[in-house]
Amino acid sequence: MDLDPRQYENVAINDNDIHNIVLSYLIHNCYKESVESFIACTGTKQPVDYLEDMDKRKRIFHFALEGNALKAIELTEQLAQDILENNKDLQFDLLSLHFVELVCSRKCTEALEFAQTKLSPFGKEHKYMEKLELPMLQDFMALLAYKEPEKSPMFHLLSLEYRQQVADSLNRAILAHLSLPSYTAMEKLIQQATVVRQCLSQEAGKDGPPPFSLKDFLKS
Repeated sequence: MDLDPRQYENVAINDNDIHNIVLSYLIHNCYKESVESFIACTGTKQPVDYLEDMDKRKRIFHFALEGNALKAIELTEQLAQDILENNKDLQFDLLSLHFVELVCSRKCTEALEFAQTKLSPFGKEHKYMEKLELPMLQDFMALLAYKEPEKSPMFHLLSLEYRQQVADSLNRAILAHLSLPSYTAMEKLIQQATVVRQCLSQEAGKDGPPPFSLKDFLKS
């Protein structure tokens, strides 16, 4: 059984709530010009800190997404000092992006030296050796064994999706450091809806509603 759309179609939604949800998404993703246009068009109250460091966050995000991890690290340390020292997982992910760029550029000697000086110390920490079923550090090092690493079993580490994942994690960490929400309002709403539907489904058993699917919900 699924929920009847008529149960929520007539529920009144405050326009300000919708505006704040959209604004949260735009601010989170550093769409500065869109934020300014949206505020001007809707008359939404301008958040006091909405412009704070947005341009810097955007530059950091794009450097990480492009694989220019060293520049992303440099700007991150300027904006949020000690954030990487206090988040070793994120620091490893960023350093791994630079290693990948060296491998893709066929700078194998330089990549090996970088791995020995920057990545290997993580291998001495117990949690990194047991954190994954196939330790990520070993997966990165294995890329050096292939003439065409993009065709290796670890090809996903060279993908845009992996860089996107690291860039998103970095953006969230910076937002949290700046005492700003690290997730958008829309993400929180979807997370809440998913958990609520899971609880309802478990409590009601086979007669309960199916797990929440945003795709299916938007079709209804």
